[in-house]
Amino acid sequence: MAHSHPHTPSDNNAKRLLFAFLITAIFMVAEVIGGLLSGSLALLADAGHMLTDAAALLFALLAVHFARRPPNARHTFGLLRLTTLAAFVNAIALVVITILIVWEAIQRFSNPQPIAGWAMLTIAVAGLLANLVSFWILHGGGGEKNLNVRAAALHVLGDLLGSVGAIVAAVVILLTGWTPVDPILSVLVSCLVLRSAWSLLKESVNELLEGAPSAIDIAALKRNLSRSIPEVRNVHHVHIWLVGEKPLMTLHVQVVPPHDHDALLERIHHFLAHEYQIEHATVQMEYQVCHGPDCDLNEHDHAAGHAHHHH
Repeated sequence: MAHSHPHTPSDNNAKRLLFAFLITAIFMVAEVIGGLLSGSLALLADAGHMLTDAAALLFALLAVHFARRPPNARHTFGLLRLTTLAAFVNAIALVVITILIVWEAIQRFSNPQPIAGWAMLTIAVAGLLANLVSFWILHGGGGEKNLNVRAAALHVLGDLLGSVGAIVAAVVILLTGWTPVDPILSVLVSCLVLRSAWSLLKESVNELLEGAPSAIDIAALKRNLSRSIPEVRNVHHVHIWLVGEKPLMTLHVQVVPPHDHDALLERIHHFLAHEYQIEHATVQMEYQVCHGPDCDLNEHDHAAGHAHHHH
């Protein structure tokens, strides 16, 4: 009886994410072992890159999992923030890994290490195939526009570049025996790692500091709200923040006293949901002009010129 539940898109996403995660994690371990055995720094750098991907896939999985768990009295938003916190810790770990690899690469320029080219090539090619498989898993099957799945697919695509770098280095070493190509490419792959770490750090810090989603321009939102709903005279005390990638909002709206309070409230909610994809907004409607120190909390853009002439 219990097993007859229909498969929702999130189940499907979770399955794809899980497969991709397992493949990536297994090959990350393989690349670390291969890198240590063959003496290749490029393989280790690519393993670092695979770690970013395995982590991204894991957070995506956790987000799907926590999004299903209902909020409780203590955690009224559920536990979605955990994924943000994990992303933050992951980003810092990645920066540390990158620094270690670049440091090691610099050491190797002064005294090159012997590298087992064939072992390196074999593992790099296997890593490339693993990435292709997980990319195919994430991209195939249903066009759900799940942000996490999309992000994970992009990560895996970046990984392909890392594996290609390791393959190029292995081929050059096999053909010419010129070993410095290995640290050179390891530094390039580290730059890829650093780029994904930086965006992860930026997004997770913004979310942890209750920053507004970068896509939303608050001044424009206030102007659009008063333009499209004539009863709205003034919008103030606007706060927008994110919990697990879901935008939340609180705002005070000064309105012309309406005939139907609830219908106007409904129109405001509809506007926010449709124009800005904000499903969860708390609107305080007021009939009097706002007086107080915080009224122009978000007013300092275009109203500043004539708002402060108090008699």
